[in-house]
Order: sequence, then C-alpha cells, then structure tokens
Amino acid sequence: MTNSEHQARATQMTQEVPHALALGMTLLSVEAGRGVMSVPWRADLVSDLRVGVIAGGVVTALLDHCAGLAVSTAGDGMAFGTATLDLRIDYMRPAAPRSGVIAEAYCYRLTRTIAFVRAQAYDLDPDDPIATAQAAFIVRRPE
Repeated sequence: MTNSEHQARATQMTQEVPHALALGMTLLSVEAGRGVMSVPWRADLVSDLRVGVIAGGVVTALLDHCAGLAVSTAGDGMAFGTATLDLRIDYMRPAAPRSGVIAEAYCYRLTRTIAFVRAQAYDLDPDDPIATAQAAFIVRRPE
C-alpha cells in the first residue's frame, strides 16, 4: 500500500465516519500500521465545565478510532474491514483543563483474522499519557 493510499484511507476514516466528524477528530499523520489523530477541546466534549477536562468517553472513542486506523493501514495493502473485538484502556490521569487530546496507535501484529494494537492518548506531553490502550480487532478480508 502506498503512502497516498494510507492517506486516502485515513482521510475517509476522519471525514466520512459520522462519529469521528461529530467529535471533530483530525488526522495528524498516517503510515503503514500507524496513525496519529486528535480531538480538539470543545465545551460540548467536557463532562464538567467547571473543571474543563475533556470527557473520558471522548478519549475512549479517539483511542478506538485511531487503533482502527492503524489496523486499516497495516498488512499487504488489501482493503479490509475491521471491528473492535477487545479494547482495554488504562486511565492514568485526567487531561489538562481546556486541552485537546492526541492519540497514537500502532498495529504490532496482524494475523489472517485478528489484528493487535497498542495506543496511547496524551495532551501536552507524549511521555505523560492520559491513557494507554491494548486492543484486538477482527479483520475481514475481501473474498
């Protein structure tokens, strides 16, 4: 799969998936088996406006979607569908107030039917993550 094919698939995932559009997900970078996406801070994505911290559900959605992006750009270049089988997230701290969130994910193992991904979400410093994730995705290859 070429870099332009990765870019096209990533663009589709951020600009055509209603959930990604609603949350304002933005593609920052993509390459084979790797993706970086962000969600900007918005008042409607905050659970408590007095605190101003982006909601944990938004972080979960971003990690899941970014992990799916990593899977969809992994492998031999064949277009295939994915679905999340398992997503474990360890939250380490809340996001900084009035700060967006960035997620990085990479697909470290791709079998014929299952893909395995690691990801992390952070706000200001990638060395101080908000959350880390471990996920497994089903891979549906074309027939």
